[in-house]
Amino acid sequence: MNAETKIPTPATVDFAGPYRLSIAGKMIETNATFDVLNPATNEVFAQAPEGSAEQMEVAIAAAKAAFPAWAALSADERGAYVEAYADALEAHKDELITLLTREQGKPRHTMATGEVEAAIFWVREVAKRRLPVETLEDTEDHVVEVHHTPLGVVGAITPWNFPVLLGLWKVAPCLVTGNTMVMKPSPYTPLCTLRFGEIAQGVFPPGVLNIVSGGNALGAQMTEHPDIAKISFTGSTATGKKVMASGSSNLKRITLELGGNDAAIVLADADWQSIVPTLFWAAFGNSGQWCIASKRIYVHRSIHAEFVKAFVAFAKDMKVGDGMDPATDLGPIQNRMQYDKLKSLFADVKDKGYKVPLGGEIDESLAGNFVPVTIVDNPPEDSRIVQEEPFGPILPILAFDEVDEVVAKANASPFGLAGSVWGRDREAAIAVAKRLETGTVWVNEIHIHGIDIPFGGHKQSGMGVENGAEGLAEFTNTKTYMFHK
Repeated sequence: MNAETKIPTPATVDFAGPYRLSIAGKMIETNATFDVLNPATNEVFAQAPEGSAEQMEVAIAAAKAAFPAWAALSADERGAYVEAYADALEAHKDELITLLTREQGKPRHTMATGEVEAAIFWVREVAKRRLPVETLEDTEDHVVEVHHTPLGVVGAITPWNFPVLLGLWKVAPCLVTGNTMVMKPSPYTPLCTLRFGEIAQGVFPPGVLNIVSGGNALGAQMTEHPDIAKISFTGSTATGKKVMASGSSNLKRITLELGGNDAAIVLADADWQSIVPTLFWAAFGNSGQWCIASKRIYVHRSIHAEFVKAFVAFAKDMKVGDGMDPATDLGPIQNRMQYDKLKSLFADVKDKGYKVPLGGEIDESLAGNFVPVTIVDNPPEDSRIVQEEPFGPILPILAFDEVDEVVAKANASPFGLAGSVWGRDREAAIAVAKRLETGTVWVNEIHIHGIDIPFGGHKQSGMGVENGAEGLAEFTNTKTYMFHK
């Protein structure tokens, strides 16, 4: 890359905007806009650009035009660009953290700061990763090599729960492997993505990374478009099925990171007192709005009652509030649609008369989308709160008697994203972990991720993986060369 490329200098930020699309290296205005709400107040604080179908076409065409020259660069040249992008993001870190809290709701001093810092770290580290050429045969008269070649234009559709991290998870490996990208953020949280698109225009050649915000019709346009070679989607299982169906028109490559109903299993010999805080944050971090949250905790009946008591004692003092308040532990639910889903789930728990030792009542008089930390003690296995993914701060804690029983219950789900097992006897805990039908299982730890650790779901929790060499390879075609000497 050009050694003279300059990193944009942070300026005084007006969080009200203006915000613009990033297309072909230019910042593009739109005729229409849509409201962006602060979930802590439900007040409009910015207008986001409503991209049109025509503008999406221009973005896809720009990415297609930029692809040959970008793919022709060496991996090291592309990596240098991506590393410079990490430096540019770092220069705007504080702005992005505050903007993330404003539009998503998570506490600025904890989850928002952690998300932005992790995302920048991810970009910087992925810039260094390479997919090596594999030599399968090299004899006196014949050579067989396996290469990884870029796909072309990648369409990325990102969610509202971790818009910065999960967006940049897609950008970095896509660009390092030689593809170009068009990204559409969730209309609930478009602003950070629009900002990091704007930052990118000072780093990458025109058309390499394009950001178009707007409604669901743009996502459908991307998934059906013949010039997009791959869709990388993070979101709900229901929407993921639609993405998969519409992408079949030209046999697009597809990576889907979808929903989960992760089970945590606390065995009879677990040091359960010490893991209560860990499991609380595993379940309630980001107010339960993450796919890998522990959404069901199964505790051996011999320690269940004491565990619930200790869990309630730890949880009861957590403050739910505005993420800009340093005293806030958990922010609001990001959008009213999800808030209403939680209201329905809370109503079902109340109507069925399940035991609720903490929380259980949503105060609808509050302006923001605030939902209290709620624990449901040992509801029936077929209850909604056990079978559905709540995506909010409500958690069932269930008793079990036998290992075979709890493994069967944990696996009796259409989801298979992740899970965890806790016990002093490490080998026994690992034996249980090996029986769980999930893409990731942690033993005596949870929510450990890494640049080189593949992450993906089984069953209806997704298709393909992100991160690791496997995640890089998802952005490539395998190409076999055979040479006669």
